Amino acid sequence: MGPMLIIKTAWGGKSLHTDFRPPSAGPYELTDSEREAIAKRGLDVEQEAAARRERSGLFYRQMMAHVKDVLADPGRVVPGYEASQGYELAGFVWFQGWNDMVDGSVYPERGAPGSYDAYSELLAAFIRDVRRDLDAPQLPFVIGVMGTNGPLENLEPRYQPIHGEFRKAMAAPASLAEFQGSVIAVQTAPCWDMRLDAVAKQREQLNARKRSLEQSIAKGDVTPDDAAAELAEIATTLASPEIQGLWDRGASNAAYHYFGCGKTMALIGRAFADGLLDVSRAAE
Repeated sequence: MGPMLIIKTAWGGKSLHTDFRPPSAGPYELTDSEREAIAKRGLDVEQEAAARRERSGLFYRQMMAHVKDVLADPGRVVPGYEASQGYELAGFVWFQGWNDMVDGSVYPERGAPGSYDAYSELLAAFIRDVRRDLDAPQLPFVIGVMGTNGPLENLEPRYQPIHGEFRKAMAAPASLAEFQGSVIAVQTAPCWDMRLDAVAKQREQLNARKRSLEQSIAKGDVTPDDAAAELAEIATTLASPEIQGLWDRGASNAAYHYFGCGKTMALIGRAFADGLLDVSRAAE
């Protein structure tokens, strides 16, 4: 096996419905509820609609331009590469979703059965367009199914339907007949760090109690000294060297970024690599 190059085009805070919208889906058109909301803010609805259409697929185009620029001269980034060697497009990984999942204006029935069907349709179009634009009709494709907060039962009950339906929608294209043997959905929830999750929940409880005590102090129901004593007692478990060390080593970001945990990201990366290998072997 020769050198391997990963071309990363992963701008954060982006959606599939607009930012990475595939060309074959056409430009994004505002929903009736979005138009109403824009009008209530006193903005020009048609001007806003035109701006949204202009933004449609911007990051898809930037992604494709960057990939093609790298492939035009791999030697710039792969030491010792010779043009005579050529290259093989071995796979594509799509790992995105949060901004679509939480967008109630685009997906107003979030959590209801089929509420994210439009995402599935867009992702299927995305796969087709990527393959067409890279001239790789059977390019192995991994869908990294969003798994923030781990198993569904680990989420608060009110969020379980939203995450559950979105995960189904992400994985759905892999079941299409046209993608059998070349597209695989890889679940990332099993990579979630439950130890960090437990500490995070304790920290949230502490912060919630702190806010409650601050309100009680303002009302005169609790003295500042009593509040400080209670918080100090609650924080004792979180301040133990073991727990603090675990948090300092493992967490660097919010839960929607998997706590920024290096171990979690390594496990996810391994799962994606294994998925690509499975798809490649199936095609042989």
